[in-house]
Amino acid sequence: MNEPVSVFRALHHDRAPGDPLVLPGPWDASSARVFADAGFPALATPSAGVAASLGHEDGHTPAAEMFAAVARIVRAVSVPVSADIESGYGLAPAELVERLLETGAVGCNLEDSADGILLDPQRQADRLAEVRSAAEGRLFVNARVDTYIRGVPAGTDVVAETIARARLYATAGADCVYPIAAPAGDLPRLAAAVPVPLNANGAPDGPSDARRLGELGAARITFGPLLQRRAADAVRDLAERLRGR
Repeated sequence: MNEPVSVFRALHHDRAPGDPLVLPGPWDASSARVFADAGFPALATPSAGVAASLGHEDGHTPAAEMFAAVARIVRAVSVPVSADIESGYGLAPAELVERLLETGAVGCNLEDSADGILLDPQRQADRLAEVRSAAEGRLFVNARVDTYIRGVPAGTDVVAETIARARLYATAGADCVYPIAAPAGDLPRLAAAVPVPLNANGAPDGPSDARRLGELGAARITFGPLLQRRAADAVRDLAERLRGR
């Protein structure tokens, strides 16, 4: 098996409580080098952050541009990189895997919603199984569960629905599940019910947040576009100071 993928997969397991895998999200080659030079063992691109760097709205990046951006990020660093590829751009599983592997990425996020609507969980599980089969162990698959951001029918227990989807995806071969925007208070129930590592959203303000999320059951912390937006705010502040001179 490809060594970087094995290394990346191993980083998610046997983590001590309070010591989750923290994966910064680079949006271009320059930011990737900064995070790698800071000592992070792996990185995970955010689709919204990459979209912003390319001048697109979130969810509107052409597939070719996203894959090209991921390839530039991978080339810029020597640590494993996982790629957020949204819901897969309508590509068949075999083609999706081929294009991901061409970038050099070792993993991917795949969402279970499209155009703002939750997908049928069994169909998504079948798709994940096809991706996993085509990858033949060469990709770490992080299955995003969008129940908290897309809404569920009135009266539905969102935690129970999230667990049901996460279990289906794990059974289909997902290496990790990502209930995006799940409140911290729900993490213990989710982590206890799901047989693969749990990805949670972190904040960029310090290690204490990551430790707390780890203690609640998260094995992996990502930040979505927050780091890119924080960098954009810093550039905006600099621009205002320069304009005032």
